[in-house]
Amino acid sequence: MFDSLSEKLQEIIKKTSGNASLTEENISETLREVRRALLDADVSLKVVKLFMSSIREKALGEEVINGVNPSQQFIKIVHDELVNVLGKENTPLNLDGHPSLIMMLGLQGSGKTTSAAKLAVKLKKEGKNPILVAADVYRPAAIEQLKILGEQISTPVFTIEGSKDVQKIVSDSVNYAKDNGYNVVIIDTAGRLQIDNEMMAELLLIDRAFKPQEKLLVIDSMLGQQAVSVAENFNIQLDITGIVLTKLDGDSRGGAALSVVHSSGKPIKLTGTGEKLDALNDFHPSRMADRILGMGDIVSLVEKAQEVFDEKQAKELEKKMEKAEFSYNDFLNMQKQMRMFGSIDNILGMLPIPGLNKDNREMIATEGEKQLKKIESFISSMTPKERANPSIINTSRKRRIASGCGIPIHEVNQIISQFDQMRQMMKGFSDIKKKVKKGKLKLPKMPGGKFPF
Repeated sequence: MFDSLSEKLQEIIKKTSGNASLTEENISETLREVRRALLDADVSLKVVKLFMSSIREKALGEEVINGVNPSQQFIKIVHDELVNVLGKENTPLNLDGHPSLIMMLGLQGSGKTTSAAKLAVKLKKEGKNPILVAADVYRPAAIEQLKILGEQISTPVFTIEGSKDVQKIVSDSVNYAKDNGYNVVIIDTAGRLQIDNEMMAELLLIDRAFKPQEKLLVIDSMLGQQAVSVAENFNIQLDITGIVLTKLDGDSRGGAALSVVHSSGKPIKLTGTGEKLDALNDFHPSRMADRILGMGDIVSLVEKAQEVFDEKQAKELEKKMEKAEFSYNDFLNMQKQMRMFGSIDNILGMLPIPGLNKDNREMIATEGEKQLKKIESFISSMTPKERANPSIINTSRKRRIASGCGIPIHEVNQIISQFDQMRQMMKGFSDIKKKVKKGKLKLPKMPGGKFPF
């Protein structure tokens, strides 16, 4: 989402590296380019002015550290201001109610209903027991959509067939949750194509009658400048508690994320970063600032790894690697787990790789995806016996596999050779690890007295 802004800011920051110090002259020139980059990204003028003023003040003030590279100083200042604009720190959901009530608010098409289901998935992973409430009674498709999503994520959807009484639906759903052990009630409220008095009146009635712990405004990040007025209007009327930004993985220019916090005074709490129902994440301003400035987001990547990888499977895999028994089935299982991380493009975006711009990243990701699909097709053309025991694959088997997956025989030989090399390399690492543990081999220790593995 921030690719264009990110590239421009990184390019601007590079230019400051040639300066001996930060002066009013070179800062003014740099800030003009930063201002243009922010406006091109559809950031609101108010936020741009505030951002520029604060950077100028810090860059020319006493906060600049003498003896430090001017480029590093400027990166630090821009990073800190991005964090401030994005909300300073992560703001967790308030789930103190018994049950906790969460109102999902927003215009039609913002991704509100899908975000409600994604939130249920997220809360279930965190040990909560949520129930979804179909309170958008004006659009039959919304109720049906929520029911379908509920089935997909094995979460009950409360509704009263044929009822238009939203207050009764919410009231009965809360009672049902209490009686059946559900500790979070996620209410999918009605949306409109635009904000109107009728919609707001209904939402206000729910708010005043049930006093939800969270009133989350779902905003499509593709809205750009319109997101500001949507956030302001909902906040004035309902005093929202936070924002959910959807389609953060899209090609929008990023202005919504940098503008809605300032315009509403409320934090972004969650972000939708894909179509999968587990693609809803906590929002961390500092991590987003890191990504915008090309510093990656290793913390989020590690958190995702902890969530995705099965510890038991990992230990079994390690044992197989030690004996060079790693099979094509194991490779496919690894592939499935890697897919849960998201696309290669998304993973590369979270790694701090110097000089890797959007075009190069997309090219690497595209080629990587092609290669993985080719290998998956190659493995799919094998028999179960061949997958489990690669050593039995002789010349005639290779020809049959090549014919089945449509890959030339020389490429099949290449894939098999690379796979064998990988297996031996994995065994080599395991052998080194054993020798180190037995004291037969000494390796330099890392900071803190630990070995590299």
